[in-house]
Amino acid sequence: MSFWVKTNRFIKWIFPNYVWEIPNHENKVYLTFDDGPTPEITEWTLEELKRYEAKATFFCIGDNIKKHPDTFLKVINQGHAIGNHTFNHLKGWKTGNETYIENVSRCQEQTANYTSHIVNLFRPPYGKIKPSQSRILRKMGYKIIMWDIVSFDFDHGISPEKCLENILKNVRPGSIVVFHDSVKAAQNLKYALPKTLEFLKEKGFTCSKIK
Repeated sequence: MSFWVKTNRFIKWIFPNYVWEIPNHENKVYLTFDDGPTPEITEWTLEELKRYEAKATFFCIGDNIKKHPDTFLKVINQGHAIGNHTFNHLKGWKTGNETYIENVSRCQEQTANYTSHIVNLFRPPYGKIKPSQSRILRKMGYKIIMWDIVSFDFDHGISPEKCLENILKNVRPGSIVVFHDSVKAAQNLKYALPKTLEFLKEKGFTCSKIK
């Protein structure tokens, strides 16, 4: 697992059209949350971020936006960035291009119901996307946002302490860190996120949203 916690340089090199990190000299890091909005988890996450004056980027599933519009609006109204995570959490490797792109567009339609801001950030579920799908989406104006660090909060096979360690041992300025605001990830997230935010603040990092 340790190989995959931090994305290695070779992977970043062979996929240069994806955003893996955002290097900077301002000690900025980028916390991201996939799979929401989920009211009981997303709203807790928002409170933790507010407590530490942190901004983040939420890659939302269109069907969850449709089911939980009030929670989605809270994410927007608290000044966080929004990204597209498909409508049904599709795995690109197992999905035809036409179906995949249509599903991304359905998610985009949901975001457009609640914000006039153009959502141009996209993260493929599971990190699995065909090069042909990526080309189409980039031509449509999307930035494909991947990650530098995976917390593995969704993995019930690791402890909350290990989830936290995955982040603290690897984070650096420019890191894009993946969490999940989902019920599945809740146990590890509720342990690791507050401690991560506390650590980042103590070390002089700023948690920023992706633009």
